Amino acid sequence: MTTASPDEHVAPAEHSAHGGGTRAILAALAANVGIAITKFVAYLLTQSSSMLAESVHSLADSGNQLLLLLGGKRARKEADETHPFGYGRERYLYAFIVSIVLFTLGGLFALYEAWHKFEDPHPIDSWQWVPVAVLLAAIAMEGTSFRTAMRESKHARGTKSVFRYIREAKAPELPVVLLEDFGALVGLVFALFGVGMTLVTDDGRWDAVGSGAIGVLLVVIAVVLALETRSMLLGEAASPSDVAAIRAALVGDGVPSVIHLRTLHLGPEELLVAAKVEVSSAETAAEIAQAIDDAEARVRAAVPIARTIYLEPDLRR
Repeated sequence: MTTASPDEHVAPAEHSAHGGGTRAILAALAANVGIAITKFVAYLLTQSSSMLAESVHSLADSGNQLLLLLGGKRARKEADETHPFGYGRERYLYAFIVSIVLFTLGGLFALYEAWHKFEDPHPIDSWQWVPVAVLLAAIAMEGTSFRTAMRESKHARGTKSVFRYIREAKAPELPVVLLEDFGALVGLVFALFGVGMTLVTDDGRWDAVGSGAIGVLLVVIAVVLALETRSMLLGEAASPSDVAAIRAALVGDGVPSVIHLRTLHLGPEELLVAAKVEVSSAETAAEIAQAIDDAEARVRAAVPIARTIYLEPDLRR
């Protein structure tokens, strides 16, 4: 069984969190910090349940963007004896933590606030125009952030739909930002509905309805995000197209066929390839070693993220 020698090992490529992903994260972070402060001031002036739920939502999103940046930084640590395959999966771990924060701090708090407000409803008696103005401004800012995330994801997803891209993407940062920004926009619409109906009817229970809708939305997004990142934490294989390209690249001079092939993502841009390949019994050890080296080179040329390769020569029985 052979693999790349230490000096052949290629360092992980600059991942998406340091290209378009970083721009999307920073745009979302800047928007959410400003929006969270503005919403909380509006809550203090009006005591609106929807405004409090939305301010906590924006605060949670701000923390989530910091977690994504931290995960990207930690994932760049060099491999060591304890983690010989590196720290690429840190990005999946921090994305999973994001889903927990979104579920608890965002979703469950909003549901609790809705229940509390429904038990003790009260209208918005002062500064009635403030929450509407704040929510409209927040929609504009979140829309800008969402547009940035959509633009940055366009190259990565190609012709895929946004939903399919979120389901299939190996790098977690942009899918997380897309989900959060989408949730933020829909949540703002819910908050605007709750506040608007409260102002029109003078019935605080509509405010509770808006807060409850925000809570349900955040819980659903958190569950979707948790399920997707869980799959990557458990270890996903390469995409079908990459598996096919690897299988085809392995076959060449000295390697007539592939007997067995397994792939595993060590991180969004680093792939482990393990295969048993057929060799001829008539070949010498030197010829087999050269055939294995050539097969590794073909695989790296075909699928550049295949950086750690283990090939075992065997006879076809």
